[in-house]
Order: sequence, then C-alpha cells, then structure tokens
Amino acid sequence: MNLDRCCIHTITTKPWTLAESVEHYAAAGVKGISVWQNAVEGMTHAQAGDLIRRNGLDVVSYVRGGFYPHTSAAERAKAIDHNKKLIEEAAALGAPLIVLVCGASPDQPLEVSRQQIREGIEATLPLAEQMGVKLAIEPLHPMYAADRSAINSLAQANEMAEAIGSAQVGIAVDVYHVWWEPNLEAEIKRCGTHGNLLAYHVCDWKVNTVDMLNDRGLMGEGCIDVKKISSWVDQTGFDGYVEVEIFSNIHWATDQHEFLGKIVQAFEERV
Repeated sequence: MNLDRCCIHTITTKPWTLAESVEHYAAAGVKGISVWQNAVEGMTHAQAGDLIRRNGLDVVSYVRGGFYPHTSAAERAKAIDHNKKLIEEAAALGAPLIVLVCGASPDQPLEVSRQQIREGIEATLPLAEQMGVKLAIEPLHPMYAADRSAINSLAQANEMAEAIGSAQVGIAVDVYHVWWEPNLEAEIKRCGTHGNLLAYHVCDWKVNTVDMLNDRGLMGEGCIDVKKISSWVDQTGFDGYVEVEIFSNIHWATDQHEFLGKIVQAFEERV
C-alpha cells in the first residue's frame, strides 16, 4: 500500500515530541497523524492542530477516551466528565474522532462493566454530537478483560455500536486485538454494512511476546496476516487512513529515524 493512506500514532515514536513527530512523518511522506493526549505538551490543542496542518498532515484521531466502568458511582461520573473534556480537546485539535479504550473493573462482572460502558458512551454522546466528534469503540484482546476493557471482540463492539444506534458512535478495528477471531471477516463486513467502521489500526503480534502491552511488532515481525485483514476492511468500502500503532519497548529504545524508515517500508510491503 502506498503512503497516501498512511497514518502513524504519536505513541509509535514515543521518544519524539509532537513537533518532532510531525516534522519527521511529513518528511517521510506519511499523510496522517493520530495524536495521543500526552503528546500535546507546552501548547494548546488548537495550536497543536495548527502545527500539524501547517506541515501538511491530517489529524486522524485523538487517543484515548473511555475507561468508564467503576464500582463507585462517583468514579463513573468522574470518568464521564473526563471524556467530555477529551471531546472538547479533540474538537480544538481538529480530530474527527476519539478512540475509546472502554475500561473494565476486576471487582465486578464483565456484564456490569459492559453496561457501564454503554451508559458512559450514551452520557457523553450529546456533547460529541454537538462538537462533531465521533466516538470509536476499540475492542481489546481478551488478555485485557480484567482491567483494561470489557469489550473483547469485534462481535461485542458491533453489538454495542448497533444497540446505541448513533451515527456518532462506531468502531476502531485494531488487528492486534481481533486477528484471532474465528468470524473476523464476517464481523468486519457487518461493521461496514452498518456504517460503523471508523478507524483501522495495524501492527503485528510477535510470537512469544515478552510483554502484554509493550511488545507489539512492526508489520511482518509476527503472525498476523495484515494484508488479508486489510483486504477485508477495503471490501467494506472503507477508504480512510490505515493507522500504525505500535507499543514497543524494543523499538522505542532504537534510533527513531531508523524505526520510521522501517515503518514506511513495512507499510508499503506488508499492509
């Protein structure tokens, strides 16, 4: 795939500042950037958005909202307020959507956490509609079910997005989290049929991974058939950015210029 649809998350090149990421992504021919909240430092979100657009990049998404479930009603209310703040920040940045890592609590059943996720999304939805910011539910791999997300398959994400039934709410499909699903092709098609496919993230699952969070691979370093999954996404009519999102202690410790070169090569050859 050529770089016209290539987007990189700021977390992928974590050692770089936002300004460095913008400069180097643009120079490499990358067209989009997804901004993590911690990357916006020393400037307002409006200034960050202006910086990105001045360098010829599109703001693709703002990361990350969610974490709605809590056993305490006060904590659930605090999470909703936090997500409303994120929506305002995304609007100031010029981001069309927020990726939701929905959250979970190990102190309550998953079914309860899922209901709280839906209630949290619905509570923040009016502001999202007012601000023109979409909310993308990202299903996470089951290894994160205890405390990171109670939405653990694309099927569950589809069910929730369809139940909420708002054009402002959809799904972010990340190959790292869903590649294992037995009905993945059908669920991607379902997502597209309902108009819920808002974002698509790529990386790779390394065999014998050494860290549950920070050992993702560059496309081609692991066992995910990224090209096949990408073809299923394309078949839905999705023509948005393909977002490279890699958490890796190994890659973060290397020269980020060299790493960016490898990202570009892997994107062109493996996506």
